[in-house]
Parts: sequence; structure tokens; C-alpha cells
Amino acid sequence: MRSLIDKLAAGHSLTKGEWTVLIANQPDREYLAAKARQAARRYYGNAVFIRGLIEFTNYCKNNCYYCGIRRDNRRVARYRLSKEDILACCKEGYGLGFRTFVLQGGEDAYYTDSMLAGLISQIKSSYPDCAITLSIGERGRESYKLFFEAGADRYLLRHETADPAHYKILHPKEMDFEGRMQCLKDIKETGLKTGCGFMVGSPGQTAECLAEDMLFIARLSPHMVGIGPFVPHHETPFAGEAGGTVEQTLYLISLLRLLKPDLLIPATTALGTIDPKGREKGVLAGANVVMPNLSPIGVRKQYELYDNKICTGDEAAECLNCLKGRMEGIGYRIVTDRGDPAEGPGGISCTT
Repeated sequence: MRSLIDKLAAGHSLTKGEWTVLIANQPDREYLAAKARQAARRYYGNAVFIRGLIEFTNYCKNNCYYCGIRRDNRRVARYRLSKEDILACCKEGYGLGFRTFVLQGGEDAYYTDSMLAGLISQIKSSYPDCAITLSIGERGRESYKLFFEAGADRYLLRHETADPAHYKILHPKEMDFEGRMQCLKDIKETGLKTGCGFMVGSPGQTAECLAEDMLFIARLSPHMVGIGPFVPHHETPFAGEAGGTVEQTLYLISLLRLLKPDLLIPATTALGTIDPKGREKGVLAGANVVMPNLSPIGVRKQYELYDNKICTGDEAAECLNCLKGRMEGIGYRIVTDRGDPAEGPGGISCTT
């Protein structure tokens, strides 16, 4: 099956059957990881880009079966950050060298489109050399257009699964698979750099489901793909389910790197949660982004999408210094520029 890895590395495409075989059997893990590292280095050198994560609300209208901030979890201490709170996070992050801010939250109608557009505009005015990424769920096409015109650069919306039947296992009836897919198309058509992604090892997921994910990502051609292991939360319907594994997550990161070598792929907090060396292993499998938390320490534990989430107590500067040391320890370096998607091998500046 090494020939399938070579085929993917050379042509960046496989059939569904070939994807299924690779994913189900996970052959030649070290060979695949080495190929993925080579591909990432052709585009990004040994750079690992940092994103300053600001989790600004844990209110959510949705009731996804896997999520700790789902609507029906009555034991969450809910919070919303004010505009002043968010701007203070950006100020701290800018001083530490962050040049991308990720505004992430549940689907919270309190933050209207006009409120968010005003906030985006103010951040961009204060820090014109920074990129702004939004991760706030499903909105309308006109919303995405408004955010882009206000100065947003990127939008992350995990599709979670490209298999409609699997989507129904993970979500209540009021959530619509086709609607999620349409949102991703709309985001990309507005001009926003687009990110999608999925959980690894979620309930009901099969090798065939993951093959569909790979085919979908090939069709969408996003700029970013975020994947991490499914980690159960004790206040959800999936509390007793087994979580995803480090090994499978790393294998899929490597496959994604060969599928689309210029992707921005994070080594996620969830990966670091289930393995103390998870983020380093993610980078060695082909990832090239890490996202330290800039949220106020007092609210970090409340943004608990899954159990035992790490990085809930460190100061941002302490967390960043720790990550720098960890990345240097495996031969990589934290880069403090915007870290935009590459436009060809060696096509991105990784020197600042």
C-alpha cells in the first residue's frame, strides 16, 4: 500500500476506494509522516505559525451531541466578552507578537452582524498588519460578505463530516447537512480564506466517512483544515463514547498534507489534551499552526467543548514561550507574521 502514498504525494488525488483502504489500514505511518514533512517544508520551511485564540462567548443556540457548550447543557457558566474585553486581548496579543487573531465562539445571536462588523473594523484599524479569522458557526451569505468588507480575512467552519447519514448521528434534527455545506461554499465565494475540518473518531465514523471527507476537501479546496481527536464531554449524549486516538489523527494530518500541500493545518489543543506531546507530534506529522489562548484566564475553563481541555490557566506569554521551546526542540520555529496560505513552493515569507 506504500504505492498509494506515493500516488497521493505525486498527484494529490485518490479514488474513494483508495482513500478507504489507506484510512482503514494506516500502513507505513513513518513513511507517510516523512513525506508529509517534506511537503510542508517545500511550502513553509520549518515555520510554525501562531494564532491568538480569543474565545469570546460560550453561548450557543445549537444542541450538537458532542459539544460541551451545547444549548441543553445547564451546568455551563455562560459568559460573553465585551468589545473592550476583546480589544484588550488583541492588545496583549499584538505586544507578544501575534499577527493573527481568531475570534471563536458558539452561535450566539447576541453578537449581531453589525456588532461583529464594527468590532472587526476596529481591530483592523488598530492592527492593520494583522489577519482576523472568524470561527462563529453558520451565518448567511450576506453576513459573510459584510464581515469580509469590514476587514475579516479568514473564516473557519468545521463541516464535521461529509457523509449525510453520519451528520445525523452527530446533530439534532433541526441542523441541516446541506445548509452546512452551502455555508462553506458561500464563505469561499465572498473572498474569505476558508477553513473546514472534522473530528477524528467521532461516534459512527467509518473509514468510508473519512474517505468522503477527503473527497469533499479536494472539491472545496480550502485554505485551512482543522482536525483533532473527538474527546467526549461528560454533559453530552456522547459522554460514554470512546474518544479518537492520537495515531489516527496524526495519520490523517499527514494524508491532508499530501492531498493539499499548501494547507494551513493546526496541531490542535484537543491533540495536546490527549497526549502531552500531541502538538509536537502533530507538527512532525505535517501540521504547521498552533493556537495559544489569548482569552481572559477567568473564562477559559468555561469554554469547555470537551473534558480536560489544556491551556486553561497559563498566561498567554507563558504559554507562547513554552510553545516556542517545544517547537525548537523538534527543529521548528514559531513565526510571528500573519502566516497566510502559500501560493506555491517557497511562496510564503517565513523569515520574520
